[in-house]
Amino acid sequence: MDISFYTAAVGAHQQQRRLDVHANNIANVNNYGFRARRPNFQTLMTGAVRATDEDFQRGVGSRLEGDQADFTPTGFWGTERALDYAISGNGFFALLDPTTGEYSYTREGSFTLSNVVQTTQPEVPEDAEEGAEAPQAQTVTTWYLSDGNGRYVLGRDGRPITVPDPADDSIMVGNPLPVGIFDFINHDGMQSEGLSGFIPVEKNGQVTYGEGTLKQGYLELSNVDYAYELAKVIESQRSFQYMLRMAQTSDEITSTVNGLRS
Repeated sequence: MDISFYTAAVGAHQQQRRLDVHANNIANVNNYGFRARRPNFQTLMTGAVRATDEDFQRGVGSRLEGDQADFTPTGFWGTERALDYAISGNGFFALLDPTTGEYSYTREGSFTLSNVVQTTQPEVPEDAEEGAEAPQAQTVTTWYLSDGNGRYVLGRDGRPITVPDPADDSIMVGNPLPVGIFDFINHDGMQSEGLSGFIPVEKNGQVTYGEGTLKQGYLELSNVDYAYELAKVIESQRSFQYMLRMAQTSDEITSTVNGLRS
């Protein structure tokens, strides 16, 4: 079968994947801290065809190599909520999953408080009289700044932030907690985790302190440009249609040639 058929088939499949990327961006246009994804295409293997005066290239088109997060800064939304934070400039909030020990990073700072209750039973003194009552168990409640999904927010010292009792009046706008801002030399290739989280890979380098500024009582808006994404959706749909038409035409030509041979 003519190479044009395979080129069209590959193209249609890759345009479908491209459409999925832009559709996902549109679906998250109103999610705080969401970073839009940008599809990256790569040319597939090509070969030279000897012509009369010059060589022409033939191949099977291109493929969607992957999609990268766009970290272009955007605006903020004031909430006046004491546990809402945003970063003006570069950087991420760091999160620790206490069950797995894994770290992740995000620009979405809609935090909450979660508590851990620990009960300890004091040991009976060796010199205690026989029949004496055992000491009462002690219950300690520790409150942590959390992302609402069981992960702790890290402070500037790299440790989970503990906070006073939620009823304490010290938790208010104008009295920010020591929320840490962290960053990487290179953001390329960071893996997405959930809606707005990221997990660094080897080429991102070691984590460092970020240069951004902490803003309490604000949340960062999604950086999705709705008009741009909608235009790319239409573009992907048209390209998909053209690829199918190309495949159909190639198949018709092949059928006609085979009919002449018979």
